[in-house]
Amino acid sequence: MEFTKMHGLGNDFLVFHGHETLPDNVSELAIDWCNRYFGVGADGLVFILPSEQADFRMRIINSDGTEAEQCGNAIRCVAKYVYDKGLTNQEHITIETLGAGVQQVSLSIDQGKVQTVRVDMGEPILDGLTVPTTLNANPVQNQPIEADGREFHFTAVSMGNPHCVIYVEDAPHFDLATWGPLLEVHPYFPRKINVEFTTITSRDRVEMRVWERGAGPTLACGTGACATLVSSVLNGFTDRAAWVGLKGGDLYIEWDEQDNHVYMSGPAAEVYQGYIEA
Repeated sequence: MEFTKMHGLGNDFLVFHGHETLPDNVSELAIDWCNRYFGVGADGLVFILPSEQADFRMRIINSDGTEAEQCGNAIRCVAKYVYDKGLTNQEHITIETLGAGVQQVSLSIDQGKVQTVRVDMGEPILDGLTVPTTLNANPVQNQPIEADGREFHFTAVSMGNPHCVIYVEDAPHFDLATWGPLLEVHPYFPRKINVEFTTITSRDRVEMRVWERGAGPTLACGTGACATLVSSVLNGFTDRAAWVGLKGGDLYIEWDEQDNHVYMSGPAAEVYQGYIEA
């Protein structure tokens, strides 16, 4: 199977095109191929498939073999792939996702290649039971949560996939490896959760590190950046547009007051093309 290695701010994927559906053994393939020592190495597999509702359809399989409902970095990679490979010549396209429906995507082109992708990520979901959490509140905001004897406070946001945003003093140096896996599987979260550890630096900038459900620590998370901005606005920490600093780089996130949609802008990059046996 031919693939293209791509990344959005270091959140990396093996991107496949030309399939009508997912391989039957896609979970096993993801575990094997995403292994950074015995496989190619990636945070997940991304399949670009035909869609009856949009220009393209995206399916994402995490490195642990589970399927992700949505991924902001992956959708930017898909947008760059389909334009740069000549699958579309349109600078505005639609991409169908599993958890967030059809999303509107705008491409910024320079010298025939996509440089920046702006995605309408839709409206954030704040109802606790819908996120989902086990908490019947709307929103779930500044909610205490305990893990291994330590108490945190979180705000829950879904961007088509569930997020738990926690504010800490020094996100860039926070101990992700200890607290991420414990919070991911906390009983509050019936389908597990992505955990964002966040530090506010100004009204228009935050620093965030992420523990992704099904992938562990990654260099960037687009939906997590969106959830972090929404949470920060709800808690009165930032304006409705801000930069989110991730380990792999920055994303610009806007929560529009008129349509209530969240917009994400950032780059995507192709690393190399390869072939792997299924």
